Amino acid sequence: MKNIKLYGFLAGFALLQSCSAAKNFTYEGKGFKDAYNKISLEDLKTNLYVIAADDMEGRDTGSAGQKKAGVYMIEQYKKYGIGFPEALGSYYQKVPTEAMKKYGEALPDSENILAYIEGSEKPNEVIVISGHYDHVGTKNGVVYNGADDDGSGTVAVMEIAKAFQEAKKKGYGPKRSILFLHVTGEEHGLFGSEYYSDNPVFPLANTVADLNIDMIGRDDPENRGKQYVYVIGSEMLSTELKKINETANQKSVNLELNYKYDDPKDPQRLYYRSDHYNFAKHNIPVAFFFDGIHEDYHKPSDKPDKIDYPLLQKRTQLVFTTAWELANRPERIKVDGKSNR
Repeated sequence: MKNIKLYGFLAGFALLQSCSAAKNFTYEGKGFKDAYNKISLEDLKTNLYVIAADDMEGRDTGSAGQKKAGVYMIEQYKKYGIGFPEALGSYYQKVPTEAMKKYGEALPDSENILAYIEGSEKPNEVIVISGHYDHVGTKNGVVYNGADDDGSGTVAVMEIAKAFQEAKKKGYGPKRSILFLHVTGEEHGLFGSEYYSDNPVFPLANTVADLNIDMIGRDDPENRGKQYVYVIGSEMLSTELKKINETANQKSVNLELNYKYDDPKDPQRLYYRSDHYNFAKHNIPVAFFFDGIHEDYHKPSDKPDKIDYPLLQKRTQLVFTTAWELANRPERIKVDGKSNR
């Protein structure tokens, strides 16, 4: 009888521990909250002032300045203890000049930068969090810093990675794998993301979703002073993704989610104009987070001192919260949306 009682006690204790651990993956759990609170305004600001500094020379595709920015990013990932996909052998995926000739430009070889956290339970299923780290370079001796476009997305991806890694250190690493994908060549034609989707490190069939971040540090004239973000394409391929993002928003920063650019008649056609589209065209659900077209877009005045850092932090926390649910929910989201237009 003693052994039976002991067995019953141990089984009950194990169940209690299991339930406690599961709770930490919910929005109310300590695992989520601790990771969420690691998304630091100060770190976003520090990293962005480096990425968008004059000595990065505007980070044009394949330039010395872009490569310098890439080295800095990799140094941060190493500091966080985040590695790269084993199959790749390094943080770099070379994007050769031959892959970037669509519009007749002569672009030098460049690199996508990939950091990776393997999932604890469903490692073969992959969430991609992407942003481009190139900009338009230097023109007539003037540096186009690209603080918002897309320095803001670059540092947000890095900060989200740091938050997931902190959770992993405490025993709450993501159940699905997460690929932090910094792509090159976006400004010249979405070349880096196209190259990745044509030469994926992980099978596209195993890619659950892409959350793409391109310009989240400012506001546009239409939304001046508002706490908002444009979310583009979140229900085009998966009705679940939009619902997950809206719930994540309600459970975290409670921003105004603006779906203006989901209109099929949108003259800007923004659904097609950033790196998420190279996942969407392969039937992978996407959500594109964006702040709008502001007065410093593609101008040398897009500088880090103009970034709204509290709003950048909130938008970063929203993407993290959405990714947390995608990575830890029991079932992967289904492709059941309207269409890919």
